[in-house]
Amino acid sequence: MQILLADIMGKCWFAIVFAKHLFLLSVLSTASSVVDAKANLTKITWARAVNDAEFLTSVLASETQFIEADISLGYLKDDVNKELEIPIMAHPPATESDISLETFLQRILQFNRETTDSSKLKGVKLDFKSIGAFERSIDIIRASYDMTALDTWINADILPGPVDNTATVPVDPTRFFAAARRLGKATLSIGWTTRWGPDFTEGFYTDSQVDAMMSAIRASGIDKVGNAITFPVRGGIVANSVNNMIRLFCGLKDTNEVTFTIWSSANDAVNVEKLREFIFTVGLDRTYVDVPDDLHRKLRLDEHAFSNTCKKTL
Repeated sequence: MQILLADIMGKCWFAIVFAKHLFLLSVLSTASSVVDAKANLTKITWARAVNDAEFLTSVLASETQFIEADISLGYLKDDVNKELEIPIMAHPPATESDISLETFLQRILQFNRETTDSSKLKGVKLDFKSIGAFERSIDIIRASYDMTALDTWINADILPGPVDNTATVPVDPTRFFAAARRLGKATLSIGWTTRWGPDFTEGFYTDSQVDAMMSAIRASGIDKVGNAITFPVRGGIVANSVNNMIRLFCGLKDTNEVTFTIWSSANDAVNVEKLREFIFTVGLDRTYVDVPDDLHRKLRLDEHAFSNTCKKTL
């Protein structure tokens, strides 16, 4: 069994390295032109926690390419008697907002349909904080947004994750996948709950956590219907987890389009060089980077850096 696993991992590593040679040639040949967003996902820009109407207005008017927002069950601020609990744009513990999920999606859809510049189209990442909020949102999403024409991500932490995180309850994976199937080919952004911060340096995504994720995906049948999957991984933790992330990628790459989305809180401890090595090992074409601006700058994610790292790695 160990010999077989080593053989599989070896072949997958070879495929990644071979692809990197081809991608390096592509990057070098386009160094003086506009980089294709699909060839370098780290260049995609993000607006985070777009949970109020005014912020949404400013983001729509900006050059930002992807809008991330949180959905919870709660009440609109003008519902003073709290008579109607609905999906709203809010991060727990907030239970009030000035914008509902329905209005949020309708405004983005209107913007995307009216813009004449395709480079200004906005993708949407909907981060659900409970299974109840997600299940109550399915019909709203189907009625209020065009998931077939516009990038639409459905995000939830569906499994307990690194560093003994017990404070956050994961979204039930069985119910999550059952509801997600009603949204067709939306990209599934599925991750682990995490515990991390400025004082943490040890911790990684373990063998059992990666195995549990692959098992949940296969049990749901999502590998058979072929939804794109992106794994949101916390920067300070994934920097210590290269081998297991490669194993996760190898286990699903033949059935699903697999990417990683690196995220980080403002004060997280992050080993920048190790995180940078992770990004260039997995590939710029497979890694979204949604982190604070100062960390993004420290990662030096440019073509010249890619060339140097590729030589160092190979």
